[in-house]
Amino acid sequence: MSRWILGAGFLLALLAQLAQAGQVSVHDPVMAKQGDTYYLYSTGPGIAFYSSKDMRHWRPEGRVFPGHPAAAAKAAPGFDDHVWAPDIQHHDGKYLLYYSVSAFGKNTSAIGVTVNKTLDPRSPDYKWEDQGIVVQSVPGRDIWNAIDSNVVEDEKGSGWMAFGSFWGGIKLVKLNEAWTRPAEPQVWSTIAARERPAFVKDDSGGPAEIEAPFIFRKSGWYYLFVSWGLCCQKEKSTYHVVVGRSRAVTGPYLDKDGKDLALGGGSLVVQGNAKWKALGHNSAYTFDGKDVMVLHAYETADKYLQKLKVMEMHWDGAGWPMVDAAELDSYRSVQQ
Repeated sequence: MSRWILGAGFLLALLAQLAQAGQVSVHDPVMAKQGDTYYLYSTGPGIAFYSSKDMRHWRPEGRVFPGHPAAAAKAAPGFDDHVWAPDIQHHDGKYLLYYSVSAFGKNTSAIGVTVNKTLDPRSPDYKWEDQGIVVQSVPGRDIWNAIDSNVVEDEKGSGWMAFGSFWGGIKLVKLNEAWTRPAEPQVWSTIAARERPAFVKDDSGGPAEIEAPFIFRKSGWYYLFVSWGLCCQKEKSTYHVVVGRSRAVTGPYLDKDGKDLALGGGSLVVQGNAKWKALGHNSAYTFDGKDVMVLHAYETADKYLQKLKVMEMHWDGAGWPMVDAAELDSYRSVQQ
């Protein structure tokens, strides 16, 4: 009897491992929908991407860049084919995929953009055309980090790029009409930051743990999501998502208590638990009338391997976003 129980337990454990192995493993996920198909992009060699009809069953589609982005090696010496933190947008009849190259933990970084007529890799029109660098940070010159971009369209149709990680916090810059370079004359601002102690060396990010901005428009508000804490530290990860909002794209973005995110404000949206760590680097969308938050989370039971999570966003009576932490368990992607 005991052998049967042990055998059944082993089988159940094996099935659980197979189920876990079938989930989509991504960092920094972003998503777009073209026709009836969703496309998912993430950090990785050449930017890995997937397609799906239901946001749950995902088909691997390979990588966006078969080789290196043209400007990567020059912008980030030692570039190892790892392309960071994509953002996908549709503007003026084209899809724009923003990407980052960086030396890990350094602000030797750049954000570039590549464009395509379609997201469907089986279309005869499918061809990514790299437009080069949008913004670049240089150690010793800049106390900000050109990584983790997100572009939002304002009520007048202008594009604004939010970006940043550690250092001086989250920056916002207005883009030109093509959304491929800063607009002239350049308009820059700081929209979120955490305390950076005095005398921290300029080449160090310091303990100002903030990154991964995403701006979501709804009901006359601009909601700025950012990730606080540390990712990529397995069980020591402290990543979590906070939010502030503004009536203007340029801010100020205030949290529920009225504190400016540029002065350390931020209201908690979702954080990790015993089963899931390092919740963060989220994006947010409205698909078919439903608002969703897309993020990654580390599964404790799978040696802290990062997994895709898609969670429905609800709104409280005051218009603040909410997600149900129970969906961390109920949503399980399937890699086909």
